[in-house]
Amino acid sequence: MPPEFQAFPRMPRLSREIVITEKLDGTNAQIYISDDGLQILAGSRNRWIISRDDNYGFAHWVSEHKTELLALGPGRHFGEWWGAGIQRGYGLKEKRFSLFNVTRWETAENRPACCGVVPTLYRGCFSMNNINRVLLDLQLDGSIAAKGFMQPEGIVIYHTAAKQCFKKTIEHDSTGKPE
Repeated sequence: MPPEFQAFPRMPRLSREIVITEKLDGTNAQIYISDDGLQILAGSRNRWIISRDDNYGFAHWVSEHKTELLALGPGRHFGEWWGAGIQRGYGLKEKRFSLFNVTRWETAENRPACCGVVPTLYRGCFSMNNINRVLLDLQLDGSIAAKGFMQPEGIVIYHTAAKQCFKKTIEHDSTGKPE
C-alpha cells in the first residue's frame, strides 16, 4: 500500500502587498478573551502570566484594564508591551501596549483607549527598494511610535499573500549572527 499522498503546498506570489510597521523593542504580549467574555488572560511570548509571576507588569496592567480590554472582543490579541524599564525604554516614563494587527485595529472604533497600534510605515507592493527606504527613513528620523527617540529597533514586514511576518533590524540585520 503506498503512503498517503501529500500535495506540494501552494506558493504565494512575492510581488503582492506588504505592510511595514515599526518593530518595537519591548516584550511580546497577548491578551486572550474567551467567547463568552468571562475569562481574560495575559500572556507573554510563550506562557500565560499572572500578577505574582508577571512579565514587566503586563498581567497587572491587563487586570487593571479588564473592563476596557473586553472591547477587543473574543480571541487572541497580540502586541508589544514596551516603554519604561523594558528593553530600549524609548525615553518613556510609562509602559504601553501596542497591537500588531494594524489592518484590524488602526482605524477600529472599538479599540480601547488603553491600547495603541504599532505604526504603519508603508503599505504597497513588495519591493526591496521600498523596504530598505523605509528602514533608512526610520534610522535617520527615529521612532514613529515614540517621537524623538533616535534608536529604533527596525521594521516588521507582513506579506499579505503569504500571511507571514519578517523582521529587519537596523543594528543586527546584516551581521549573519543567528537570532
